[in-house]
Amino acid sequence: MATLPATRPRVPAWVADVLIAVLAAAFQVRGTVFTGAEEQVTHVLGEPFRLGYVLLAVSGLALLLRRRWPVPVFAAVAAVNVGYYAAGYPDGPTWLALFVALYTVTAYGDGRRSLAVVLGGLGALTVGWLVTADLHPLVTAGWVFFRIGASVMAAALGESVRTRRVIADEAEARAERAERTREQEASRRVDAERLRIAREVHDTVAHAIAVINVQAGVGGHVLDRRPDRAREALGTIERTSARALHELRGTLGVLRAHGGQAEAGLDRLPELAELAGSAGLQVSVDADTAGPVPREVEHAAYRIVQEAITNAIRHAGPATVAVSVVARPDGLRVRVTDDGCGVPAGTDREGAGRGITGMRERAELLGGDLAAGPRAGGGYAVSAWLPFAAGKVPHP
Repeated sequence: MATLPATRPRVPAWVADVLIAVLAAAFQVRGTVFTGAEEQVTHVLGEPFRLGYVLLAVSGLALLLRRRWPVPVFAAVAAVNVGYYAAGYPDGPTWLALFVALYTVTAYGDGRRSLAVVLGGLGALTVGWLVTADLHPLVTAGWVFFRIGASVMAAALGESVRTRRVIADEAEARAERAERTREQEASRRVDAERLRIAREVHDTVAHAIAVINVQAGVGGHVLDRRPDRAREALGTIERTSARALHELRGTLGVLRAHGGQAEAGLDRLPELAELAGSAGLQVSVDADTAGPVPREVEHAAYRIVQEAITNAIRHAGPATVAVSVVARPDGLRVRVTDDGCGVPAGTDREGAGRGITGMRERAELLGGDLAAGPRAGGGYAVSAWLPFAAGKVPHP
């Protein structure tokens, strides 16, 4: 079975305009001749210098320029039409070119101004037709009232077509904007997910590497004198690396599926403290989280504590770390302090890597804030406010 083409071939606009102009001119001339006694009408139209034929033909052929200059063409056709009747030529279908010109003005106009032009032109045409028509008896003036009513209908048809085209264009523009918005939203979500995965990988790997680095140093230092202590350090390295690999598999699994392992929460803070203890820190955890805590807030709090402890392992030296997590009715207050020696003079932990920046981003994504800096009495402090409802102002 033959298949139909997807779209119909369209006639070029100039071809259509030529056909319309020629047909309008021919119809006006032949139609006017056929409306009465052919010999009499032919004689009248031919006087003087075949002027009646010229006026009918010119008004039709003027439509060749209707798309380029719709208002001047309408004005010219209207003037020729009134002049035709003022010269006393016979009535007939002399209005076809005028109707096409009226339709063109409203269909290709801009709405308000084109309607104003048409209304003014129709008013002038009506006056001209009534002045030049023989209204006695009134029944003989049927063509006049037909021309008036049909002119209004032609203008209304053109305005209807223009309105439909405008509505279609606006709908297409809205669809394009919606498509762009969807693409931008999809891109934003991809970027957000990429950033989230980068944070997860950073927090997991950075913490594990910091612990492994400390334990490797301890193992190398006591390998000959205290093999049992070296063996313990190697065991810690093994557990830490296995734990990091497990978390990485869960994080990277998001790239392949929507599911994945449950996100780390506050219930794993004791495990985090124990692991930090093997790296030389003394970590105390005070978690007061009576009542439900949103999962995303709990996960962000865990990662902030993990990164703060990782920074302490790197920069504080042997130190005591205090972790405080307090749930309030509208959010979670997280505070991690240490009494270590801090980073070398002239620098701070925020300039030492992306850790503080990542913690701050986690807090801000939930509508909270984070502050980090040296303590007055020595050591370092990280304090974060994580509201339960995104968008709340930071807690005082």
